[in-house]
Amino acid sequence: MIPQIGGSPPPYRDRADAGRKLAERLGTFADSDNTLVVGLPRGGVPVAAEVAAALGLPLDILSVRKLGVPDNEELAMGAVATGNVIVLDEEMIDACGVSHDDVERVVERKWRELRRREEVYRQSGDPIPVDQRQVILIDDGAATGSTLLSAIRSLRRRNVSRVVVALPVASSSAIRDLQREADEVICVVEPHLFRAVGEWYEEFDATSNEEVVQLLDEARKRSEHYPSSSGTS
Repeated sequence: MIPQIGGSPPPYRDRADAGRKLAERLGTFADSDNTLVVGLPRGGVPVAAEVAAALGLPLDILSVRKLGVPDNEELAMGAVATGNVIVLDEEMIDACGVSHDDVERVVERKWRELRRREEVYRQSGDPIPVDQRQVILIDDGAATGSTLLSAIRSLRRRNVSRVVVALPVASSSAIRDLQREADEVICVVEPHLFRAVGEWYEEFDATSNEEVVQLLDEARKRSEHYPSSSGTS
């Protein structure tokens, strides 16, 4: 991992640049018959799309929604993921004084958002089966790791053979937590000081739903040239 030195420019121009640099660290997975790249919408998908294209692997998504503290949405107190998976950061909830009722309200709202977005994203096709496949799980970065933890648990429920978490940048604490649940964690930049994922990108505009759908559609068209890696359950 490359530690970030204070005062230097961000290591990534944008998410696509981060994906290309991350792919350089994942070369051993290229053209693997039983490996699937999975990006977390929305910001993780442009990163994952570059990795999938570079490695000649199929691309899919796993919908996850961060549970933000009611008075500070950017501060994560957990996450929900496809497969009715809920991960709660009890220490954060207690530290912020969030009540049980408030947690339930946030969870219910995020479930509704997740279902709506899943309907939009699946315009490009049904989910790719993951049963007994190795999954490279990608986001654009991780501050707390809670969204990725919920994604890992969702994949475990779907009987994947192995989960590799791959990140352009993450905090040391997030990496430690992810290492407890993933089979492998690969991170390019592990900053000494970490405040927000966006600080490590020159451009960090929000990824749109339309971009996610377009990237999935392009990846599915590419994967037609790799029938051995398209897989079935």
